[in-house]
Amino acid sequence: MKQAGETSGPRIATGSNRKDRSALASLARNARRGLAIATILPLISGALLVAQAYLLASVLHRAVVGGESIAALGSPIFSIAVLIALRLGLGALGEQAGIVAAERIKFDLRSRLAAKLSAGSLEWSASRSSGALSAAVVDQVEALDGFFARFLPASIQAAVLPLAFAAAVLPVDWVVGLLFLLTAPLIPLFMALVGWGAEAATKAQANALVRLSGHFADRLRGMTTLKLFGRAEFETRDVERASEDLRRRTLRVLRIAFLSSAVLEFFAALGVAGVALYVGLTYLGLVDLRGSALTLQAGLFCLLMAPEVYQPLRLLAAHYHDRASARAAIAEIEARFAGLPEATTGPERPAHLPAASGGLPLTVEHLTIRVPDSERILLDDVSLEIGAGRHLALFGESGIGKSSLLETLARLRPGAGIRIAGLDLAAIDEASLRAGVAFISQRSRLFHGSIADNIRLGRPSASAAEIAQAAERACVLDFALKLPEGLESPIGEGGVGLSGGEGHRVALARLFLRDPGLILLDEPTAHLDAATQARVLEALVDFAAGRTMIIATHSPAVAARLDEAWRLAGGKLLPMPHPHAARQQKQPRWTA
Repeated sequence: MKQAGETSGPRIATGSNRKDRSALASLARNARRGLAIATILPLISGALLVAQAYLLASVLHRAVVGGESIAALGSPIFSIAVLIALRLGLGALGEQAGIVAAERIKFDLRSRLAAKLSAGSLEWSASRSSGALSAAVVDQVEALDGFFARFLPASIQAAVLPLAFAAAVLPVDWVVGLLFLLTAPLIPLFMALVGWGAEAATKAQANALVRLSGHFADRLRGMTTLKLFGRAEFETRDVERASEDLRRRTLRVLRIAFLSSAVLEFFAALGVAGVALYVGLTYLGLVDLRGSALTLQAGLFCLLMAPEVYQPLRLLAAHYHDRASARAAIAEIEARFAGLPEATTGPERPAHLPAASGGLPLTVEHLTIRVPDSERILLDDVSLEIGAGRHLALFGESGIGKSSLLETLARLRPGAGIRIAGLDLAAIDEASLRAGVAFISQRSRLFHGSIADNIRLGRPSASAAEIAQAAERACVLDFALKLPEGLESPIGEGGVGLSGGEGHRVALARLFLRDPGLILLDEPTAHLDAATQARVLEALVDFAAGRTMIIATHSPAVAARLDEAWRLAGGKLLPMPHPHAARQQKQPRWTA
């Protein structure tokens, strides 16, 4: 298990922001209509705001200066109420459209990430922390919500509305309009300076979150081992230290986010105060920069528009940290998944293996298998052909590559040139492949539940009688019947409560509930005494009659029961003397 300070997989890359922006833009294309609605409706609301402010200033001017009654002002007051209602409706619709668009983008990205996880090879999954991958799929994808639902519409509003409001004020008073044009751009400039620090802090916080997720998942998986070795309290303190580190980094991000808001509020307050000071001094006659007198309507319009000019920038500041969070999340997802998975565009129709009424022929052309992340070759340019219904024993020293070969044939490792029943292995439908090819490794997975529940994984619809028959053929009943509850006796996660040989027999029993055309077994009789090995082997050979079977083994007794025996050595497959070599059936051909 990894220590607290270690990371699982690659760290967040400190690449250019241009790459992050490109990734976010590509995701935005999946919900362009919703994002367009979320952006356009607030702009329309901003145009209505100008009309609302102008009508309100006009009503107050007519009431104060003209002395008009409320009855005479009823029509413009009603228009103001209608404009307020329209703006509220447009705001609610725009916010809802942004939420829907963000949910669609997150769903699409999670679907692509889940598809990549399902299609990933064995070594790809093994080289990455499951906790870090799950954190990327759940937490980091969720961090994109604020960017698409709030920041993106707010950034468009901040770019358009202040300038539009300033242009609307210019014909009324050029001094106020010029003040808006000069002060509004300063706020995004200072926010960008603060944002650099926010983005760096957010990336560090995202790294800490992923480390904690992977760390916690790793310790949870090894809880039994930690308890047995008395390390539970130490690891608990370790998790607490990692949690405290995440808390400090999160608070650092919040401090910077509050700082960006403070910067905006400072300049916005200066701008509003400057407009109020100018209007007041003009009314007092202490400032005269206009060619004509400043009317009450004009002054009120300028004062009403002053806070609205800075409101889009306030909104941008409130959601500015969402941008940094999204960039950090995209960088983390790309680091964990080696880039964003491409959206599927109508994949080719997968091939299906024929119904397993007999054995499936296997053909491999120029297969080369390397050690993951290494140049060491396990199998070097090997070709083979095994006819349907043939049984093959595969010998070799431990670590020579027997398991890797079987995993490649089962499509758990990448490999080119493999064909089953004439179909390219890579093109076979996943469900069809798993139904037609049975692979049992040396470390088959057992789950918390009864022995019968674990056997039933071979075929969930199997009856109790069928499970009992499979258990008998795999010699599971030899030890299960000695337990108080028989096949219903519970076992722990990972087979806790059973020996290695007993657990392997439980996994082997699943095979007898299936109907595969190709059987791949890795040391099926390991950890068994001679008598039990003979009985299990007898059941296997009887079950595999008419089916194609390859067994990796160290046991000459196992090889003696099969049609052919080959040795893996030096990356080559070499024939071995075998008592069944004289059989008249078609022999498998191996060439290197």
